[in-house]
Order: sequence, then structure tokens, then C-alpha cells
Amino acid sequence: MITGIGVSPGISIGKAYLLHKQQATLTGILLLNDRDVAIETEKFNNAAALSISEVETIIAGYDTTTNSTEGLDILEAHIELLSDPQIKDDVIEKISKERKNVNDAVIEVIRDAVQLFKNMDDEYLSARAADVQDIGDRLLKNLSITAKTPTQQYEPDTIIIAEDLTPSDTISMDIIHVIGFATLVGSRTSHAAIIAKSRCIPAVVGCGEQLNSIKNNDMLILDGQTGQIIITPDQNTIEQYQIKRETWLAQTAQLRSLKDTPALTTDGTIINLLANIGDAGDMEQAIDLGAEGSGLLRTELLFMGRDALPTEQEQFEFYKAVAQKAKGKPVIVRTLDIGGDKQLPYFNIPAEQNPFLGYRAIRICLDRKDIFITQLKAILRASAFGKLKIMFPMISNIQEIRAAKAILEEAKEELIKVNLPFDKTLLVGIMIEIPSAAITADLLAKEVDFFSIGTNDLCQYTLAVDRMNEKIKDLYDPYNPGVLRLIAYVIEQGHKHHIEVGMCGELASDPKATLLLLGMGLTEFSMSAIAIPQIKNIIINNGLSAAKQVHQRVMKMDSSTAITAYLQEINT
Repeated sequence: MITGIGVSPGISIGKAYLLHKQQATLTGILLLNDRDVAIETEKFNNAAALSISEVETIIAGYDTTTNSTEGLDILEAHIELLSDPQIKDDVIEKISKERKNVNDAVIEVIRDAVQLFKNMDDEYLSARAADVQDIGDRLLKNLSITAKTPTQQYEPDTIIIAEDLTPSDTISMDIIHVIGFATLVGSRTSHAAIIAKSRCIPAVVGCGEQLNSIKNNDMLILDGQTGQIIITPDQNTIEQYQIKRETWLAQTAQLRSLKDTPALTTDGTIINLLANIGDAGDMEQAIDLGAEGSGLLRTELLFMGRDALPTEQEQFEFYKAVAQKAKGKPVIVRTLDIGGDKQLPYFNIPAEQNPFLGYRAIRICLDRKDIFITQLKAILRASAFGKLKIMFPMISNIQEIRAAKAILEEAKEELIKVNLPFDKTLLVGIMIEIPSAAITADLLAKEVDFFSIGTNDLCQYTLAVDRMNEKIKDLYDPYNPGVLRLIAYVIEQGHKHHIEVGMCGELASDPKATLLLLGMGLTEFSMSAIAIPQIKNIIINNGLSAAKQVHQRVMKMDSSTAITAYLQEINT
């Protein structure tokens, strides 16, 4: 048995097909004269135009009646990437100044951009590396006529085994014959994972090198819920999983009917289910899946993939588009969270020995008031078009909150002077993701309108575990009793001081944690939109009294092993 990360539930029983991709290689050939430069530049322009045309053709034939709009939005994002002047300028510069041939120029530019995203600790942003690689592969394919490959034909009941799959691979996957896939790398927030879930293709990612033990035509059972892959199962095991598959299909049909059902516990408590998003397209998808708004709008994407800071007007249009797509539902806008793993090429942040404990997020914003006040003014202006809230990240003490709020007041005064409208009742909150903030939640609650618990960083900082470090990633454990006690304390203090408390970290989307968090008193969950139906189903079938009993029992346990075993048991 192989265990990876189950990212798209469902059970597949079929034969393995090992998909090998040819890696692009540098030629090292340098250009000799200006004529060569002109020829290579034209090759790039033609390849970019052809690539855009190909994606537009796929969009034109995309059937939104049978496919989720996620695939369509991703394809449209690929057109934006292919049209991005920054990528073009970087490629042309390598051709004209460094005298690289177009193949090498594209490989190097795409490689650097992919690495920029991969190095980010934010799982959502890190997963965007696959989109950049995807458009790079398309460009390289179209640079050479001979590089074009025929469409792969698959046998019925095929389970694809690959190192990785691009979003295009997943969007164009033959779901008549391909019934599941597993990859060596990958994460829950990768577009391949999201599309697999939206297209109901069972998938397991992040299996590691053990996936290489699978051979072509091996009989496999793939469980996209548990992340388990069974190699060459016996007949009795196959029959057991066939029954399990039928049960899951019946449950899935029931979940799909919950879109317009309020997330109401059996004893009448309303729970707000929100979505973590990156742009207006994500907001639209979230509403379609039943989200009651967004508990986290990441603003970093607006600042990336460009050669200069976005202007106030550009930011205003971005936030306004999200607000309008939310259709009156609340959107929490997290202010700029760069530094650490999120480096901007035009924003020269000195190298640090320990960047996650260094110059980042609110620390940069308070230091660079010019950048911060520009963003705040743009958010405020957009608040006239929807129900926006502002959230400051990486807060560690009360002085940072007061300093940030003072700059926010300056931004408001500047808008009032020029008669630009904004929501004067706009709420202000902070992310609780640093232990010092969690421990002093009673003090911080007096300064803000809401808390949002970022469990990813809170867990990382509490346990002193770099979750991107392969050697110790297993120590990253949100069910550690210390982490759970901090979460419970933050919720308790929020209620005591009559402010809203939500959670936007990965734990909010974990079904095992739902009853525990409800028992702690959490009434606002924000997650990947695709996870909302399953979490809603748990909520509407349970009451707060039972959830409180779960919480009380868990708080008496002294190990995450016992806690997760218990939570797994009550959720089966």
C-alpha cells in the first residue's frame, strides 16, 4: 500500500498507466548576430500567439453544463499568463542581450518564475507554479513543429501514474477511460487537484518516490479520500472497495443537493461557511458552491508576476471586481503578506538567515507606509461596492495593531479630502497566526472587530516546524494538544470580548476537525470552496451539545495520535 494526499474523493479500480514526460533541455547555443536575434524573437511571438489560440480553442469547446467553471477560469488565467508583458520582456531580453536562443530563453524564464512560486510557504501561491510551468510547456511545444505530440489514447479503467500533472493535463483528461490519477508530487491546493475534484476524478498526490514501485498494467485500487493506493489487490479486497465505491457515490449525490441549504446545526445554530480566494474568478466559483462570502482574499497575486508595484487604481479595480462578484456577501481582504517565502523581484528584500521570522507582512507594511497606505486606500474605495473587511496579517503585539489602524485612519482622511466614497463602518481584524498573538488574544480583542485564526502558520510557529522541510514535515501537526489549546483560547477570548472569530487555515476544511471546532465555539469557517459541501453536511447533521462533548473529550487527551484516531472514528 502507498499513502499520499487524497485530494479528490472517490474510489477507482483499474490498471496503471505510467505517464512519462520529456523534460525540456538547454541547448547552450548562442546567437551570433542581430539577424539571429530577430529570427528568434519572431519565433517566440509566433509560439505565444499559437499558444493563446490553442487555449482559446479549448475554451470555445468547454462545456460548462458538464464541467465545473474552475477549468474555464484556469484556462482564462493561462491566456493572461501567455499575454503577460513581463514574461515576454524577460524572454526577449535573454534573446537580445544575453544572445540566448529562444528555446533556452523560454526554459530559463519559466524555470525562474516556477521556482519563485515553488519557494513560497503559502500552499495556495506555491501551487500556482504548475500554471506557469503549464504555459511554459505549451510555448516550448509550439516553438518546434516536430515537438507536437498526438493525443494519448487510453484503455478503459485507466489510472494514470505520473510525476506531476499540469492543469491542462487535468482539464483535457479523458474521463471516459481515465478513472483516477496519482502523482509523485503535488498539494491539496494545486489546480490539478482542484480540477480533479470538480470533475469527480479520484486523485492522490504527493505520494513521493514510493510511487515509482508501480509498473505499467498493475491492478490498482485508488482511494482519493484516504490517499491510499493498493497495488495488485486480491479479489476479496476488490469486492470490498466496490461496495465502498457505491456507498460513496450515493453520499456524493446527496452533498451536491446542499448548495442552497443553510449551514444550520440540528439545534438551530447558524454557521458561516466562507471561501479562501485569490481573485474575482475564485469568488464567483465559491458562491456557486454555496459560500457565504470570503474569509480570506489573498492580495499577493496582484503584486506578483510584474516588474513594478500595482498602482492604487489597479488595486481598486481588482478589489472592486471581487466585491461585485460577492453579490453583497462579506469579503475579508488580507493586506499585503510578502517577505519570507513571497519575494517580489522589484522589491529588494535583503536575504535573511531565517526569513519566516524576519522582515515580512505587517512588518514591511508598517516600515513602507507608502506601499501600505496605497493598498488601504484602494481597499477602502472598493468597499463602496460591496461588504469588504480589512485584515492585518502576522500581528504579534498590540502596538502593531495600533500603528496599522493609525495608517488606516490617514488613508480614510485622504479619501475624504478628495470626496471619494468608502464604507465608513468597514470592520478591521487581524490574523491570529503567531503564538504571542494567541496568548494575548484577551488584550488584542479590545483593539479589533474580529479575529481570523491562520492555523497553518500558528501550527508552524508553535511547534517550531518548517512544514516545507521534508526531514521534519511529519512533525507539523495541527492536532498537537498545544496547538488545539491555543485555538480554543483564541475563540474563548473572542466570544468573551464580543468580537467575531473565524478560521481561514487548512484545519477549517478538514472534516475530522469540524465537530471539534464547533465544540470550541467556532462559528465561521473559511476554506477552499470545493470543501464547503462536505463540511456543511457534517454541520447540518450534528448539534452543538454533541460537538461540545467532543471538545471536552479531546482536551483531556495528551497526544495527537489519540486525538486524530478518536476524531477519525466519530466521523466514519
